[in-house]
Parts: sequence; C-alpha cells; structure tokens
Amino acid sequence: MHTSHSKGESKPGVPLKSRIRERWAALKSERTPKIDQWREISKFLMPTTGRFLVSDRNKGGKKTNAIYDNTATYALRILGAGMMAGASSPARQWFKLETADQDLNRHAPVKIWLESVSQLMMTIFNRSNTYRMLHNCYEELAGYGTYANVILPNYDTVIHNYGLTAGEYCIATDPEGKVNTLYREFQKTVAEVVREFGIENVSRQTRLLHEKGTLQAPVNILHAIEPRFDRDPTKLDNKNMAYGSYYMEEGAEQEHEWLRISGFKTFPCMVPRWSSSGGDVYGNSPGSDTIGDIKQLMHQQLRKGQGIDYQTNPPLQVPVGVSAVDRLPGGITNTTAAGPQSTIRTAFDVNLDLSHLTADINDVRQRINRGFYSDLFLMLANATDTRMTATEVAERHEEKLLMLGPVMERLHNEALEPLITVTFEAMSNAGILPDAPEELNDMELSIVFVSMLAQAQRTVGLNSVDRLVSSIGVVSQIKPEVMDKFNADAWLDDYSSTLGTSPRLINSTDDAMRVRQARAEAQQQQQQLDAAQQAAAATKDLGAAGLGEQ
Repeated sequence: MHTSHSKGESKPGVPLKSRIRERWAALKSERTPKIDQWREISKFLMPTTGRFLVSDRNKGGKKTNAIYDNTATYALRILGAGMMAGASSPARQWFKLETADQDLNRHAPVKIWLESVSQLMMTIFNRSNTYRMLHNCYEELAGYGTYANVILPNYDTVIHNYGLTAGEYCIATDPEGKVNTLYREFQKTVAEVVREFGIENVSRQTRLLHEKGTLQAPVNILHAIEPRFDRDPTKLDNKNMAYGSYYMEEGAEQEHEWLRISGFKTFPCMVPRWSSSGGDVYGNSPGSDTIGDIKQLMHQQLRKGQGIDYQTNPPLQVPVGVSAVDRLPGGITNTTAAGPQSTIRTAFDVNLDLSHLTADINDVRQRINRGFYSDLFLMLANATDTRMTATEVAERHEEKLLMLGPVMERLHNEALEPLITVTFEAMSNAGILPDAPEELNDMELSIVFVSMLAQAQRTVGLNSVDRLVSSIGVVSQIKPEVMDKFNADAWLDDYSSTLGTSPRLINSTDDAMRVRQARAEAQQQQQQLDAAQQAAAATKDLGAAGLGEQ
C-alpha cells in the first residue's frame, strides 16, 4: 500500500509561514466559484451543513426557513443511507486484502493472515468514529460533490477521523489529478488550544487569555497538509517525511510561533469527489445537478400555499366605517351602512384551480428522486426477501448500477482505499499487526471491495458465466466429453473471488490435490482389496469344483 505525491518548488528566502498564508489565499480564490453554489445547496438541501465563515461554529438559527418541501432532503438521506449500507456496511465485511499472486492468496498461512488483518481493521473501524464519518461523507458527496476527512493516529482507537464540511477547507491536486494538498481553517476555544497543543506552543495573546481565565474565547487556526518541498529523504523523523503538517494561529506573526509541525509518510486525508470534469479540482454532485429542480419545487410550494391561503383566507372588501371584521366561524360583524354597500365580500375571485400546479410539483419531485437514485436504494431497503443476492440486485437494477459505476470507482479510489491504507499504516506504527508469513516479505498488498454494491457491479458479468455453465451442463448430457474442456477449479476460484466469499471456505489448490490424492489412494486400495477378495472367492470356487470331481 502506498500513495504517490508530487513535489513542488518552494520560494527561496520566503519564510514558511508567509508561503503557507500566500497559498491559503490563492486556494480560497480558486475555490470562490464553488462557494456560491455550495451556499445554495446548504440553504435549500442541507441546512445544517456548510461553514462559509471561520466563525460559523455552533450556529443554528433559522437555517430551515427556505425549505418548503423536504423531498430533496429526504432523497439525500435515502442516498446516504443506501451508500452506507451498500458500500461500507458496519454489519458485514466490505473489503478484503490480497496480493497480486493468486496462488499465494490461496496458501493457508497467507490466507489466514490476510483475513485476520482485515477483521482487525473492521474492529478498528467499529470502535472508532469511522462509520459516523462515512455516513456524513456520502451525504456531503451527494450534496456538495466533494468531501474531506483528515485521518490521524489515536492512542485509544488507533485512528480518529476529523470530517470537514463544505467551506471549511481548500484542496489542490498533483499532475495526475489526485488530491495531495488540504488546507483548512477552523476555530477552537482557548481551553481547547492549550489542551491540544500545550501552553508552551500557543501564541503570546492566547497565553495571556488563558492566564486571565478567558477560556472560551475563540482562536482561529490554520492547518496545512501538503507535500514537503524541502526535506532530507534519508531522515525518518516527522519533519522530513513526505507530507508536512503545519498548525498555526492566525494571529501569530513570529516565524518561530507554530502550534505544531509534524509529518506523514502518506497523505493522511481522504478527499473523494462524486464526479469531476476536465481539470476541475472540486466535484459535481446530484445536489448540484438538481438544485434548479429543488429551487423550482420550493417556489411552486410557496405559490401553492399562497393559493390555498387566498381560498381559505381571502382579502375582503368591507363597508366604509367598519374597522374590524370577525373572521371566525359564526362570528358577527356589525355595520352601519345599508343596502349593497353593507355586504362584506371578497375583494376578487379566488376560486383557483391548483390541480395543474400540483401535477407539476409531482413531476419535479420525481425528477429530484431520480437524480438522487431513490428508486434504487429504496428497492434495496424495501426488499421483502432479505436473502436477495448481489446477482438479483444487479438483474433488477442493472441500468442504475451501471450509472453508479463511475461513482463507485471514484469512491473506492479516493475514499475507501486511502482510508484503509492510512489505517493499515497506523496499525503498523502501533505494533498491533500479527506477524506476517515469510512469503509476504516485500509483497505489496491490494484491496478488493466485496460490498453489496461492489459485488453487484461485478456480478453483472457473472450472468454470462452462469449461462456458460448451464449450457455446458445441458450439452454434457448428450456429449459427456465436453466436460474435459471445463476447468472446474478455475471456475470455483474466480466465482468465489467475484462474490467476495471468505477465503476460508475454499481449499487451496495444494490442499485440494492432497484430498484428491488421498481419495485416489483409498479408491486404489479398495480396488485392490476387492480384486483380492474376488481372487480368493474364485480360488475357493475352483477348489470346491475340484473336490466335487473326485
């Protein structure tokens, strides 16, 4: 497991703190076109997410006032829950580790070690906040198109995830389009800063606030993670690792005032994007694709509500001199005028036909639900047969699964693989990995995803294998020699690998050969025994016949 990164060029003579601040400003400028779109998505779809000012902390307020119809928000929740259950369910194994050598993967000690490490990693994910982070990840991905999470070592849980919401961070990519830089700005209280970084590392201003007891005062912090430009690769200390991590207070001007400088061997972040166009750094999403429909739905619901208000509470035309009208059922309003002028009536005809508006609202709702794949994920959630296999899922919604193919590929490459890679490194650094077999020395491990959605993507291709095997079975009834062309061992290995079943269920080729050899020897011994018994019986019969002739 490894992560590639690009090397940059530093500016000679420019202090590190100044260079980081300059890049932070440039990254924010590059992100600006996305901010307006994210604000709209936050306003109409995800009101509790999005932090577009560093001071946006613990602020609730009237964030849901712009939502008159929760169809989009509900569809987003369905998609997030569906992705969670289909791609990384806590209730079942959704990945396994392998090597590039399939024969080695079937070697018993290697097979057991790989499965043990996978199960240990699943335990770490369950005990840490990984699954809470992943659920937020899927919703923010579907809403904003980009998500960022910083994965740091933790003494108690091995890893801890610091999930970020839109507006909190900026990112940059290497020449291959892989995210290798993350800058984020956030607030902590004086008490939190002192506790996390130590009183000796905070700025003079923060130290004075702490001494005065102003512990809840906010402190703005800038955190930069990027490829280290000037390092000595022969040294293995934190300050010479491939990726640098820099914490500093916004108000600290002195070059020596750093909250913390450290490093990582691999990029300690997962920054998935739902989809990306050309050289775009930030991703697109169902939220950005449907924001027009979402705003239209809000506008239509507002107009429908106004129409209903006009019908149930119309504007009135009242006689001159009447200052108050009792509008409650059975209410009485006294007037002094006589004749037609004494009548209280509606100011204009409000007998509105809302059926066309209601029909269009339903059409917009359907477009929004299709945009968030609600039909696919509700099919998974509402399945009456809980034993439905990935093949049945693929057969029922093959088109939708094919549409999700690029998304799943990005999710694996940009989210789940980095998460597993960083966790594996943290496990190694913590010394909790079991001793590896000698056969794995200098072997690179690969990750195979076996979740419901990953299997469904692959099992679309298993339909042709099933048809082939079925046809062979039919033809073999007429021409038994066709079975000579069928490699049953290869079929079993490939089929079980595609389905993602536990490797413990399939014997290795060596084990299978030993079983077959033992069975052949037993059959040979039985044949020899049967032959000996037949020979003895024949001799006895011949002896009896000879005695009878005398």
